[in-house]
Amino acid sequence: MSKYSLVIHGGAGTILKESMTPELEVAYRKGLQEALDKGYAVLANGGAAVEAVLAATISLEDNILFNAGCGSVFGKDGKQEMDASVMEGRELMAGAVSAVRNIRNPVLLAYAVMTQTSHVMLNGQGANDFAASIGMKTEPDEYFYSPFRYEQWKQVQHSDMVALDHNIAVKDQPGQAGKKFGTVGAAACDMQGNIAAATSTGGMTNKQWGRVGDSPIIGAGTYANNKTCAISCTGHGELFIKAVAAYDVSCLMEYKGFSLEKAINMVVHDKLMKIGGEGGMIGVDANGNAAMVFNSEGMYRGIRSNEGMNEVAIYK
Repeated sequence: MSKYSLVIHGGAGTILKESMTPELEVAYRKGLQEALDKGYAVLANGGAAVEAVLAATISLEDNILFNAGCGSVFGKDGKQEMDASVMEGRELMAGAVSAVRNIRNPVLLAYAVMTQTSHVMLNGQGANDFAASIGMKTEPDEYFYSPFRYEQWKQVQHSDMVALDHNIAVKDQPGQAGKKFGTVGAAACDMQGNIAAATSTGGMTNKQWGRVGDSPIIGAGTYANNKTCAISCTGHGELFIKAVAAYDVSCLMEYKGFSLEKAINMVVHDKLMKIGGEGGMIGVDANGNAAMVFNSEGMYRGIRSNEGMNEVAIYK
């Protein structure tokens, strides 16, 4: 049995301890630990890496603190459009959905695209129609409503400003100010040495209809290949797309022989920063090694392995 491990993230950005209330910090840490526990339980019971990343990501989608699933931000038209993707490293199978509405767990719909269609990505109404055809669980608009997210949107809805999750300060909401890239994701290596990654997001506050970031794009926000790594990204999506960020880590490992840690550091602290790309990424390799790297002030993150590692963290 090889080393197995799970890493998760709940977004990166300007996350400062001095602007976080003790209560909110406890809530974030609890949410991260719950997601870690759910994903790790799959691995500990001999489950596949792809099942583990789904379990962890679903837990984060179901937590209103995170900008994915029920905590998704409001777009230009006052609705939530969500993106998600999943990829496994053994067969390079992948699935993704973008600009979907009312889907309780977009990452499950991405998995359905991977396993039940011959496609990789479905978009918008077509993705929603597919969800209906397979009985995917949906929720009414009220389920996705968050007072804090709504106030964020109200402050910019009549402008052309696009807000990166938490960068709109809302009165009487300590701990919620500062620029944060709200995406959730997970990467895992199972007992068999297979790896997988998943990513899910509600995108940007006040984003244009149909805007798609890096999260559902295979190679940009998510990538997995047993020969190299499994990666989930969080950051300014347009720049992660331009950098082909997730796949670039794999390339550095495959063609230059970099370790996971060295490759992720190169992409996050060199390539992305040269083009103004702020955020971070998490990853694992097929030996169970894991990394969590970011160039912002903080990143909601966690790691757990069968060698006794079990940590959640927020700040640098």
